[in-house]
Amino acid sequence: MLNCLRYPKQRDHFLFSAIPTSSPKYANTQPTMASKTMRPFANTLLQSQQRTAYRALPSLTRQQQQRSFFPNPFASEKQTLTASRTLQYPAKVIYDTISDVSSYSAFIPYCQSSIVTKSSKPAEDGKSYPEEAKLSIGFNSDVSEEFWSRVYCQPGRVVEAVSGRTDTALSAEQVPHHSERPAAEQDPTRNESVLTHLSTTWTLRPFPYKPPPPSAGQKTDGPGIETTDVNLVIEYQFANPVYGALSAAAAPKVAEKMIEAFENRVKAVSEGRA
Repeated sequence: MLNCLRYPKQRDHFLFSAIPTSSPKYANTQPTMASKTMRPFANTLLQSQQRTAYRALPSLTRQQQQRSFFPNPFASEKQTLTASRTLQYPAKVIYDTISDVSSYSAFIPYCQSSIVTKSSKPAEDGKSYPEEAKLSIGFNSDVSEEFWSRVYCQPGRVVEAVSGRTDTALSAEQVPHHSERPAAEQDPTRNESVLTHLSTTWTLRPFPYKPPPPSAGQKTDGPGIETTDVNLVIEYQFANPVYGALSAAAAPKVAEKMIEAFENRVKAVSEGRA
C-alpha cells in the first residue's frame, strides 16, 4: 500500500515512490532529486482540490437555506368556501332568484348596490341573463368597495360570477348565449382591487321528494314535493396578504350567510312578499 495512504504527513512522495518508508531497510533513505522536484507540483494539486471543494459549499448552503419549515407570511393563497342546502322549493324559483343580480342589494347583507351593466343574448328558454355586473360592498359610504364581475348563466343549473385573474369553468357549449370575454384592457371585470381572484359558483340539482310511507291504516299516495339541492362554492384571493390573514376567522361564515340570505329571498318570493 502506498505510504501516502498510511502516513498522511508523507503524502508528498505518492507520485514517485511505492515503497513503504516505514520499512527498516529504507528508514534512512533520503529524498531523491525527483522528490524535491515533484513536491511543488503535488502541493499545487492538493490546494486546487481544496479550492474546488470550498467553492461547492456556498451552493449547498443556499439550497439548505431555501428549505424552510415556516410558510412565507407575505404570500397570499387562494381560499375556498363551500355551503350546501336542500330546499323544498322548485329549482326554477331558486334559479330565478340567484340569477336576478340586479336585486342582490335588496337582500344580501352589506350589498349596497347591484347594477347589471351588460346582458346576454336570449338563451334557449328565450330569456336574457346578466353578463356583466358591478356590486358595491361595505358598511357605509366611507367603508365600501366596488367589484366588477363577469357573469355566466347556464339556465336552470349554474350561475357563475368571476373577476380579476379568474376565468370561467364553463365551456362555450354550456353558455352559447354569452359573448366572449373581452381583452383585459377593455374588460373592467379583470381589474384587480382588494381581490386578485374571485369566483362564485351556484349549482342547482332538482329532484322530486316523497315522504316515507305512513303507518298502517293511512293513505300512502301523495304528491311529490319539489326539492332542490343548492351548492355554493366561493374561491378568492386577496391582493394584500394581511387581509387574507384577518379574514381567516370570519370567512367560513360568509358562504353560510349568503346561502341563508338567498333561502329567505326564495321563501319571500314564493309567498308573494318580494
